[in-house]
Formats: sequence, structure tokens, C-alpha cells
Amino acid sequence: MPEHKELEKSISTVKHLKKHAALAPEEEKYLEQAVQIHPMRVSPYYVSLINWKDPQDPIRKMAVPSVEELNLEGAYDTSGEAENTKMPGLQHKYAETALILATNRCAMYCRHCFRKRLVGLPTDEILRRFEDAAAYIAQHKEINNVLISGGDPLVLKNEILERFFEVLTEIDHLRFIRIGSRVPVTLPRRLSDSKILAIFKKYSKSDKRLYVVTHFNHPREITPQSIRAVGNLIKSGVLLSNQTVLLKGVNDNPETLAELMNRLVGIGVAPYYVFQCRPVKRVKHHFQVPLCEGVRIVEKAKANCNGHSKRFKYIMAHRTGKIEILGIMNDEIYFKYHQAKDRANLGSMFKRRVDENAGWLDDLAQEDGNRASPTRELSQCLN
Repeated sequence: MPEHKELEKSISTVKHLKKHAALAPEEEKYLEQAVQIHPMRVSPYYVSLINWKDPQDPIRKMAVPSVEELNLEGAYDTSGEAENTKMPGLQHKYAETALILATNRCAMYCRHCFRKRLVGLPTDEILRRFEDAAAYIAQHKEINNVLISGGDPLVLKNEILERFFEVLTEIDHLRFIRIGSRVPVTLPRRLSDSKILAIFKKYSKSDKRLYVVTHFNHPREITPQSIRAVGNLIKSGVLLSNQTVLLKGVNDNPETLAELMNRLVGIGVAPYYVFQCRPVKRVKHHFQVPLCEGVRIVEKAKANCNGHSKRFKYIMAHRTGKIEILGIMNDEIYFKYHQAKDRANLGSMFKRRVDENAGWLDDLAQEDGNRASPTRELSQCLN
């Protein structure tokens, strides 16, 4: 079955969902509300990974709406994307990186998505004119890489992807191009298409590589089909890394996280980041793990990883930058700017008092007891 035909058979309604899962009338009513606000799409392939007999199945949690989505705690733009938008579909937050939002569609609409505000919905935030974005990137020589994201760029037509690569690889100061995609996980058949693989092979050059940043969250997502998809990308000259989100009820135990990282290395995917789940509206309440608990999970997982599989950083994508969560010592939790919107903050370290309930930096108290985001003046080096 071609991948576009497979997507046509996706679960997208509660009525269709009821063919797989027993729903109480009250639950059905709430799920209808949730789907009206944020659409559902679960590819037939991903449906096959779900244990429908287990209401707490981690694969199901990522794919199927729950009544918890009606909780409005949080915000839709937690990382300051609006303030870093230069034109529709182009963000420039960090000097070296331009971010293109190429589409609002995905092969599956993950329930934990941090861009829940736009995925599968009408939006003005995605790219309108690629030529304008490319011109901006060409004019800003400090940009050495581009991340094409969305939505999921790999659901776009091959011709569109090839146009992106054709133009961007000709910009001299770009060293590499990244494609953020969950397709290897949710629609691996897409990467058996010889035409898209030929495009990857053509434009992943020895001195300017294409990277695909995948999004595996659980070991059960590593299947013969996804392994084949990863292998096809590797054969096409593409390099792969992985971003995982720490998710309550999915991978929030050290054994699961360690198994995921070790298996990823085995199939040729380098662990890159483990993200703290952002406090996104309709996500935070049921998916976010408290920061201190996250630190302990990550450290115990790393103890069961080898040198290659423990290379990932535990990161919070805050509005001020990507902040590495370093660890806990003497009732204080320590952080370091891995990336920073204000370049003066790059590499600076700071600390906050431990709060076992806090799930985000802004929830943690400073030494004076106030809650505030880090600033250049407040950041301090470790003694």
C-alpha cells in the first residue's frame, strides 16, 4: 500500500477509534470534544503497535486522545516561537540556526506535540514563500545550518523536498541541513520510496550532509519496519540523530529510557537530546514529569548506557534558550545554557532551589524565594 493510501486509512474520528478501543459513553463525549480542538490521526502502521487491551499502553498514550486533554493548564507557545519569527514559516532564535516550518501536517498527530497550536489546524505560522525564506538565510551569513520542521516535512511531496534541498545546498555558508521527522517511527513505508531516497542521496553531499532528526520515544517503536527505514536513509548518505521527550506513562523509568538509547545506537541513530516535556496547554497536565524526578530518571538510565548511548543531553527548550539540566546537589538543581537567545549567556551556569513539584524553570524559586526566568544578571557560574 503506497504511503498516501495508508494515511487515508488512518484513525481520525472517535467512531473509527471505537472499532479498536472500548469507550464508555462519558469518555466518548470528552474525546469528541478533544478531537474537535486538536485533530486525531493515527496511521494504520502505528495502530498495529498499540496494545488495545491495555488502557495505559505507552504507544496508545502518544497516539490516542484522552480526557486529560481538556485540562487547560499551560500555554501554547512555551518557547517564544512567535517572538523569533522573521516571516511566516521562518524562525531565527539562535544565531547559527534558521528554522523553517514547512507544513502543519504529520503522518500522526502526537498527543504530546509542543506545536499543538498549529499541527493539523489552519494556521498562518507555516511557510508561504520558500524563496523569501531562502533569501533571508542567504543574507545572514552567521547561519550555518537550517532545520526544516513543521509538522513533518517528510509528508510533503518529493518535488517540494527536492526544491528545498536544491536551493539550500547552494548557499555557501550552510554547512548542513536537518529535517525533523517522526515519519521513520509513524510511517516507515514512506522511506521505502526509491524516489525520495534518490533525492536524499543526491543532496547529502560529502561536504554538506543532510541529517534526519528522528523522534523515537519508546523501545517498542523500534520495529523491523522502522529499522529498515533508518537503514534506507543511512544507505542514502543521510546521518541520523534522535530527540526523545521524557513523557509520563511512556518512558519515565530508567529501564525503558536506557533500552531506548542502547537500541537506537544499535540501529545507527545517535541519541541527541532528551527533552523535558514543555508546559503546553492540553499536554502539561498528563505528560510532564517533574524536573527533579526527571534528573533521577535520566541519571539512572545513563548508568545502564554505554559511552555512545549516553551522549544525549537532558534539555529544556526555554524561551531564553536550550538549557541543559545538569543535576541535583545539596538541595539545589543546576543548569547550563547549551544554546542561548542572548549569546552572552552561552555556557553560563546557574542554580535553583529544589522543588519536587516543579516541572519547568519558571516554577523554581531563586535564592531569594522569588520565581523568575533566568537572565544574564542572575546567571552565575558554579563555584
